[in-house]
Amino acid sequence: MKPLKEADVSILSTSLGITRYRVVEEIPDSLWREVPKRLADNAFRDIDATTDERSWGWCNLDNMLDMDWAESPPEKGHYMCFSLRLDTRRIPPAVFKKHCMIALTQELAQAKAEGKAFISKDRRREIKDQVMLRLRARSLPVPAVFDAVWNTQTGRVLFCSTNSKAKTLFEDHFTLSFGLELEPLTPFALGLDMLGEAAASRLENLEPTSFT
Repeated sequence: MKPLKEADVSILSTSLGITRYRVVEEIPDSLWREVPKRLADNAFRDIDATTDERSWGWCNLDNMLDMDWAESPPEKGHYMCFSLRLDTRRIPPAVFKKHCMIALTQELAQAKAEGKAFISKDRRREIKDQVMLRLRARSLPVPAVFDAVWNTQTGRVLFCSTNSKAKTLFEDHFTLSFGLELEPLTPFALGLDMLGEAAASRLENLEPTSFT
């Protein structure tokens, strides 16, 4: 996954991009009592002490280091507020290439000392994997945090990003956590929501108007 251009996107920012969603299914009343536990069960897991490339999950909207919601609960009035945290280790291609060349040069020198003229394709792949693991072990993951606000009265969800990769990750993790599908509220979907299914054919045949 390529690095996201947006990071630490707070709902309290003076300027931000927001994606609006609606929950496709009917939300059972019992779910609202389960939200805190479901957030905790699918919370972010730290990878600082590992060589994992990335990790993601929910965290406290008020503190990205709080995965137990000890500082504050997710319930805020009639909203459920939480954040999606994504930590990614980013090894620059030039750094990876340099260390692969160093490792392969050393391996070839050792092979020649043993009377071998080349390094096999499988061994080259193995060396590259080893180099990547070593570099990850020396690299700290970079965090990105995206706030989400879920209105318990309307079921609408606001997600503080318009990045396609961040949205896909959020949608998938939301479904995994709550067993509910999200639908982006596009202009067409909003029109159907306001006018009803009977207006579908009219909306489908609308054409943009040029004001120039």
